Amino acid sequence: MTSSILLVGVGGQGTILISRILSNGLMEMGFDVKMSEIHGMSQRGGSVTTQIRYGEKVFAPNIGAGEADVIVAFEKIEALRSLPFLKKDGRVILDEREIYPMPVLTGSAQYPHQAIDELKSLVSRVTVIPAARIAEELGNIRAQNIVLLGALTKVLKLDEKIDWRDLVAKNVPPKAKDLNLAAYDAGQKSDIKL
Repeated sequence: MTSSILLVGVGGQGTILISRILSNGLMEMGFDVKMSEIHGMSQRGGSVTTQIRYGEKVFAPNIGAGEADVIVAFEKIEALRSLPFLKKDGRVILDEREIYPMPVLTGSAQYPHQAIDELKSLVSRVTVIPAARIAEELGNIRAQNIVLLGALTKVLKLDEKIDWRDLVAKNVPPKAKDLNLAAYDAGQKSDIKL
């Protein structure tokens, strides 16, 4: 059996970093893992999507429509955009953060502030984690991604199988290690209904 995780965010949110940590952890657990990245003008705040598929044997990295077991969204619009990829009984984990894309900034479009309500009307398992706010309170909003990683490993029940904290420590700059470990722990402590 193959499981599929879709991670979506915008440039600069660390989507690729947690995808790499997650992929390394899954390989350490003995899974065959395939990962792919799609960058859409990521240096200018465009969408960044990472697809991870893992299982006993994985033949392709791409997640098709209706195939994602879990979507992890770093931003609300990105969660809405990626919804066609979610399985019927899939789960969405998202940050409550709003990042305005260029059409909103120029006034040609409106931001869908009701995105979480819309997601909850369409998906039975939506978990909102205030990851950016938690990271900011810990000292740096850039650790938002690691808060979400902690929440994800808890949801997938991967948190007791390997030392994720060690993987986090090995994959972040030494000066940011303590912050990111605290961010991971905060994600693990999130109020998530499994």
